[in-house]
Amino acid sequence: MTKKIGVMVCGHGSRSHAAVEQFSAVARQLPEFFKQWPVEYGYLEFSNPVIRDGLDRLREQGCDHILAVPGMLFAAMHAKNDIPSVLNAYAEKHGIKIEYGRDLGVDSKMIEAAASRVDDAIAAADDKSGHVARSETCLVVIGRGSSDPDANSNISKISRLLVERTGLGWGEVGYSGVTFPLVKPCLEHVAKLGYKRIVVFPYFLFTGILIDRIYGFTDMVADAHPEIEFVKAGYLNDHPQVLATFVERVTEILDGNNAMDCNMCKYREQVLGFEDEVGLPQESHHHHVEGQGANAPGSNVSDCQLCNDFCTGACRLNLAQAHDGHDHDHHHPIYPQANHPLGPESVRELPKSQN
Repeated sequence: MTKKIGVMVCGHGSRSHAAVEQFSAVARQLPEFFKQWPVEYGYLEFSNPVIRDGLDRLREQGCDHILAVPGMLFAAMHAKNDIPSVLNAYAEKHGIKIEYGRDLGVDSKMIEAAASRVDDAIAAADDKSGHVARSETCLVVIGRGSSDPDANSNISKISRLLVERTGLGWGEVGYSGVTFPLVKPCLEHVAKLGYKRIVVFPYFLFTGILIDRIYGFTDMVADAHPEIEFVKAGYLNDHPQVLATFVERVTEILDGNNAMDCNMCKYREQVLGFEDEVGLPQESHHHHVEGQGANAPGSNVSDCQLCNDFCTGACRLNLAQAHDGHDHDHHHPIYPQANHPLGPESVRELPKSQN
């Protein structure tokens, strides 16, 4: 029996309306590349439609073979555990075939998209304040931050590839949360290196509160170092090479080339400090926030001050008291670096625009 194929793009979700709209705008461009297949999207948490709603729409169009891809840069817990758990449960319940693709990952097309954003920021800065030699410019790539060391290490690889691609003088890496170093201590360190210009590039797909805070911390450090020019590069968004990578992640499923790189996956390998997570069952912990947040004013998720104000990774320590007295029951293993002096539990000062 011939199966009808459909494409499902699985996003994380955000409380930011702008972030949700940018993700949906990218998803709405993908049907141009898959005119023979219907394309739907959904979110893991905080936003509507949720993933199962998108899958429902594909089934209503007669699809019984779904090519699903994570709309995420790297394969950390959301891409490895949460989304597959939702997809597998749905496939079993409805008796359809769902094949899962891999994250956007470290890819030459993604590097080109990132380099384009950095080059544009440097060109704009040159036009505004005069030319600064690239050898006198330091690039700081800011990643999301994860409890998965493999995903965190990808940001370092992205940074090095960008430095070599753009010919800048130096490269450093920081993270917006969960791990270390966070944005502010990272930039304070970079400010000591003696570069005339520092380009801060959020390696993020879309906007949101974390982008605002990255730029806010950049302004804080810039105010303390007026002798250095700080330049804020734009995030990836719907760059044509990002769209091309999404397309490739879908089509490669049918070619059988969709396996994630598991060489340093903490769920398969005994990574130092994460030994207890080898072989953990694949499960989602996002049921309590499906569809709540950006598209659902008054959601009880807003009661969680940590989640709203600044993700520090405290959920991974199961600290119910840090969540204003309620326990999300996230089932996170303890993140071994949560108390690092440059990490999530040590730097809680927010930029003024975010207080």
